[in-house]
Amino acid sequence: METHPDILEMRSRQEKAERATTSVAGQAIETLALLTGVYLAISPWVVGFNNFTTLTVNNLIVGIAYALLMSGGFGRAYERTHGMAWAGCALGVWTIICQWAISGNVDTTKTIVNNVLVGVIALVLGIAATIVAMVSARSSRGQQAAPYENRRTAPYEGGSGS
Repeated sequence: METHPDILEMRSRQEKAERATTSVAGQAIETLALLTGVYLAISPWVVGFNNFTTLTVNNLIVGIAYALLMSGGFGRAYERTHGMAWAGCALGVWTIICQWAISGNVDTTKTIVNNVLVGVIALVLGIAATIVAMVSARSSRGQQAAPYENRRTAPYEGGSGS
């Protein structure tokens, strides 16, 4: 591996990815997203609507999925995994509307207030993670071009085509 022609570029990309995930903003988003997902998973028992089986199972599955997805469970480099943050946004939107989309009459005051608040928080965290990913990707693209700027290339000499 040490003789790979692109080893310096690969190391540089790895360092940039580590910087993005170890930033204060990245760690804060991951922590809040983990807590949001865990709360969503246990919310039927905390708030007291666990007698609605369909909503209870939905919140449990979506909460676990959100916690794993947004807290770095599948990837540690924001610039390569920002698509996962959009999936987190989709889970947040689903959490907001699920009590009206799930079969059965589960739209009570408790379920609406709980799921709308948690869904909005999940959506905001997903958008924040996406913004961190985009900023990180832009800065890494800008820095990748720098090593090549001092190369001199021969100007194209048009002419007879020989």
